[in-house]
Formats: sequence, structure tokens, C-alpha cells
Amino acid sequence: MNKEYEVLADKLTSSGHDLTWIKESIKNLVIETPSWGYGDSGTRFKVFRQKGVPSSLYEKLDDAAIVNQYTGVCPSVAVHIPWDKVDDYDDACAYAEKKGIRIGAINPNVFQDDEYMLGSVTNSDPTIRKKATDHMIECVDIARKFKSKTLSLWFADGTNYPGQGNIRKRKNWMLESLLALDAAMDDDMRMLIEYKAFEPAFYHTDINDWGTALLLANKVGKKAEVLVDLGHHAQEVNIEHIVATLLDENKIGGFHFNNKKYADDDLIVGTIKPYELFLIFNEIIAAKFDKNTKTCANNIAYMIDQCHSIEPKVPAMIKSVINVQNAHAKSLLVDRKALEISRNNNDVLKAESIISDAFLHDVRPLLAQVREEMGLHPNPMKAYLASGYEQEKLKRGYGQGWG
Repeated sequence: MNKEYEVLADKLTSSGHDLTWIKESIKNLVIETPSWGYGDSGTRFKVFRQKGVPSSLYEKLDDAAIVNQYTGVCPSVAVHIPWDKVDDYDDACAYAEKKGIRIGAINPNVFQDDEYMLGSVTNSDPTIRKKATDHMIECVDIARKFKSKTLSLWFADGTNYPGQGNIRKRKNWMLESLLALDAAMDDDMRMLIEYKAFEPAFYHTDINDWGTALLLANKVGKKAEVLVDLGHHAQEVNIEHIVATLLDENKIGGFHFNNKKYADDDLIVGTIKPYELFLIFNEIIAAKFDKNTKTCANNIAYMIDQCHSIEPKVPAMIKSVINVQNAHAKSLLVDRKALEISRNNNDVLKAESIISDAFLHDVRPLLAQVREEMGLHPNPMKAYLASGYEQEKLKRGYGQGWG
């Protein structure tokens, strides 16, 4: 047990914190990593190739297993279809299981085919709408083969100019497609509906914000929930407010973690707006103490969604996981009883201080202690870099980029 942890533990215990609950909460936070985060990626202008990146789903699983080995909290891998199609799904599942991980969310791709230039499920051409819907239904069958229960949906659909499309018709075509998908899904499956303020459509995006995603999820029914991508908002949007609202509606299903400086930059989560990430977790933890939102808050799927363009892939993923753990751990230190008293007394400065004081804690000793209790190295990045795996990867040569 390190001295820094002992000091922090004494401080937390003396201030009334339940240290056992805090440590168990840290251990129970599970974070999914994405298959595409291990491959080559770039900007809209260029895919930058790095030596040693995976050239198959199996090699992506190898890298994901390494991340899980050193962090201990990443037991599943999201896949993108058709990028991650394989000939034998049973074999891929068995390979993942052998590596100590499993396949997580299935992400249909309805944005890269030429036919989707003017939209997929909102295209005015019914044959194109059918093609996109059929692909999503195909992904339900693939989910069954991968033993997955989650479909993660993002649509690039939108228009670039006024008058280009009938916005109301496109909304109804979107709903029609989602209802068809819902009918094809098993009762214990769920679809996570993602939204994005703009890009690649520049005039209007069909699912442009959390309100539209929530409206669609409510119309589809119990299997549908909203997915929040941290990079998919306009500048200075209060994401924690959105999270609180969706929690109160029991309709938030998942997170895609990343960070942005300008607009969906796909930067490593916690590197640009660490306080925002902490405040988001603060709302989630608070919801776990409310009987009306507890179930929803405990059922959120957390996933890294970053395309590491200039960073080495595995270290970037480990760094992302550490940053999420850091923000989450800090949110567990908020004195919620004192906060509630301050709110009821309209003590603005005290309430703000309780929040900011929790954020200012250095939780690295706490996380190191928890990792040791989990049988892990206290410093995942240090342990990984010393393992030699990064050098071993170079023997693969060059892999593949997007798709």
C-alpha cells in the first residue's frame, strides 16, 4: 500500500466517505474499446498508415486483449460491419474468449457506400432506404452470431442546402427504418441512437441533437435508447445537462468517449475538457442514488470512440481508459449529503466548492491501489510500454485503414 494512498484514504474516511463503496465502484466501471480504434485512421483528407496496426479482426482482438490485460476494465470490443465481417463468427467468438474478451456493440455502416451520398434510411429513393435498412437487420443476425445484445446506430444522413430534401418526410423515413429494425431485434437487445449536430451534412442533419434522438427512441419503444458522443455537440453545449435530462427520462443508453477542441476532433478523452468529463460522471453517480433513475444509470454502456490518427494505437487506448477512470473516481468523492444541504440552503458558493473540491483531488494513488487489489500493475501505461508488445507489433508490417 503506497503512502500517497494511505494519506488520501485517511482523508476520505475522516470526512465520512465510504472507501469500500468508492473502490468497488471503480472496479465495476467497464469500458468497451472499438475495433476501428486499433487500425489506421486519419482526417477526411488523409488516412495515415502506421506500421504494426491490425489487418484483420483477429489482430484487432489481439490489441484489445492487451488493453484489457493492463487496465482490467475493457472486456469487450465494439465492431463495425462490414469492416469486421468474418467467414466464421463462431471461430471469432472463440478466439475472443480465448483472449479473455468478447464482442460488444455492433455498429452498422450506412455511410460509406456511393448510394448513400444523399442519405441512407432517409434517401428519397426507396430502394436505397431498403438497402440501408436491410443492412441494419443483417447486423441483428450478426449480433446473434457474435452473442451481442447491442446495436449502436449513427447516421450521416442530412442535406447540404435548403430545399434539397423534405425534412418531415426524412424524419418519418428514419422512424420507419428504426421500427423495422426494432421488429427484427430480440426482446433482450437494444439499439443506441446516436446524434450529431453537423457533419458531413452542412445544412441539416436528420438526427441533429439529443431531443431528436430521444423523440425517435420514445417512438420506437423500450429497446431504443439515446447514445451520447462527447464530440457531437456545438461549442460549449452543456453536455452534463443533457445527461441529467436523459437520465431523468430513463432513456440514456450509452456513451462514446472522446474529446474535441473545435468539432468532433476525436481527441483522447479527458485531454481537452477533463472538468466536463468529471461533471458528466457526477450526474451519473448522483442518479445512482435516486430510485427513479438508478436502473438507467447502472445500465449505461461506456465505449471509447476515438480514431487515433497520429498516436500509437494501443498506448492511446490505454491513456483513454486511464483518463475515464480518473474522472469517474473523482466523481465518487463528491460529498452528496453536504451538497444537498447546500442546495436546500441556496448556498451557491458552498455547493460549487463541494463539486470543484472533488475534482481537485489527485486520485492516482487511489486508482493505483485499486489496480493492485485487482491483481494489476498500478501503472498500466508503464507496464505496457515495458512489455515489449509495441515492438512486437512492428513485425506485422502495415495493416489496413478505414473499412
